[in-house]
Formats: sequence, structure tokens, C-alpha cells
Amino acid sequence: MRKDIEFKTEDGVTLRGWHYVPDKANGPFPTIVMAHGFSAVKEMYLDKFAEKFAETGLAAVVFDNRNFGASDGDRRQHINPWQQVSDYRDAITYAEALPETDASRIGIWGSSYSGGHVLVVSALDRRVKAVVSQVPLASGYANARKLIRADFIGPTQRLFEQDRRNRMKGEKPAMIPVVDENPMAPSALPTADSWKWFTETHKLRAPSWKNEVTLQSVEMFIEYEPASYISFISPTPLLMIVALGDHLTIAEEAVAAYERARHPKKLVTLKGGHFDAYVADFDNASTAATGWFKEHLSV
Repeated sequence: MRKDIEFKTEDGVTLRGWHYVPDKANGPFPTIVMAHGFSAVKEMYLDKFAEKFAETGLAAVVFDNRNFGASDGDRRQHINPWQQVSDYRDAITYAEALPETDASRIGIWGSSYSGGHVLVVSALDRRVKAVVSQVPLASGYANARKLIRADFIGPTQRLFEQDRRNRMKGEKPAMIPVVDENPMAPSALPTADSWKWFTETHKLRAPSWKNEVTLQSVEMFIEYEPASYISFISPTPLLMIVALGDHLTIAEEAVAAYERARHPKKLVTLKGGHFDAYVADFDNASTAATGWFKEHLSV
């Protein structure tokens, strides 16, 4: 069963999403808190993962990040990773107060950018009893150096600096497309598979998604180092799901981060690329996540 939900963050922003509970059991249930990655909205296949969890006895709280989709936020299309980390923690607070939730058995799931967020949240918040990080961003700095051509790095930095000067003058923040059909054109995620997945998924199931973010969102992405927290996650059980063909959130960076994590931990690899985790490799990704949560939340 799914119902619409909304809740306020500590700073008063209303976040909206869905609450899933199993149809064939009585609660309270172990509950998974979930949000999407860079610019994505919940309709971009998070429902499929939540449905899978519910089928196996897990409830789920799924929400749109602030400034995106159905959630409020006064800087639309702006991504502050640390604010999104804080919102995950507020979502946990909301989830643990629901009568259908067993507050002693809360897990978190994240993918891509939010796959990095859950590394930070699980290191900081001991209410989390199990974590799944799918195709995660490990290092914004290292990732950017592999996505951005070396001769483009200097001009990109100058764009960030000019945007800061303009914002200080009261001008509107600069915007940049999330994806572009031409991987050489300026965009936040300059890969061909990013263009294909975002534009096709927008047409098929996510009309609220918009192909733009603030330029500052990209600057903050480059400065974000979620895997610096990975050794602090233990003793919370960590499952990392890495797509070996991932050249968006670079697979080798995620695997290197996993090696620094302490036990209990497990690495599951998928054969495809970054976006196959949502579609072509969905069964493998969702089955691994479900099994991890069932094992460590004692379903």
C-alpha cells in the first residue's frame, strides 16, 4: 500500500513523497528511508525499489529532495549536498514517529548522489541500523577530474567565481543543463548515457523533472567528499552496489572507497553502467538491497 506524505524539515521546508507499507503483514515494520540522486525525482524508478521492499515486509519512506519535484524549497533546482544530508536525517525523524515504523529497525538507501549522502548519514546518525549505497558518488573532486577535460577545468572554475560575484551583487544564480545531447557541451552530467536516461525517463515517467540546476550545484558537487566518512560507518552494516561499467560516478573510485570501509560490509557488482541499476540490472540491484536489509533488520 502506498500513500502520499509530507513533513517539515527542522528549518521549516515541506518535503513530499510516498509511504509504502507491506500489504500482507501487520506493523510496526522495519522502514527504509530513500531519496534520489543529482536533480532526479522520486518517479525516476524509486517506486520500483520501494515496491520491492514492501513485497518482502519492509516499509519505505520515499521523498523528493528540497527544491525538486513535489517538495518545496525557495531555490528551485539548487542542490546543496549538506542540506540534502540534513534532510535525510529529518526524514528519519519523521519515519521513526510513524505508527507503522519500528523505530529500532530503520535503514537508509541512496543511489548515485544520494548513494554518497547515505555514507555520510550512516556515519553520523546511529539511528540507522543498515545502509545500502548504490552506484555512489565517492569523491566529487576525483569524479570531476575524470568527467571534465583538463583544459576545461580552469574555465569552469572561472565560471564558478563569476557566478559568486554576480550573486553577491543580487543577480540571479547562473543555471546549467543537467544533461546535453552533445557530451562536449556544458552540462552537469556530461555523458551520453546520462542524456539518454534522464530524457527518456522524463518522458516515460517523470514529467516534473527539469533539465537544469544552478551552476553552484556543480561547484558544490566538486567539493563534496562523502567517502571521507566511510571508515566511520562501522558497526552499521554497509552494502555497496557498484556498476563495473559506471563512468559517471566512477566505479574504481567507489571500489577504492569500499576498501577503506570497516566490517560489517559487502560489495555487490553489476555488469552494466550507472543507469542499468534502475532498469536492466534492477532485479540484481533490488534483490541485493532487499536481502541486506532483511538480514540486518531481522525481517
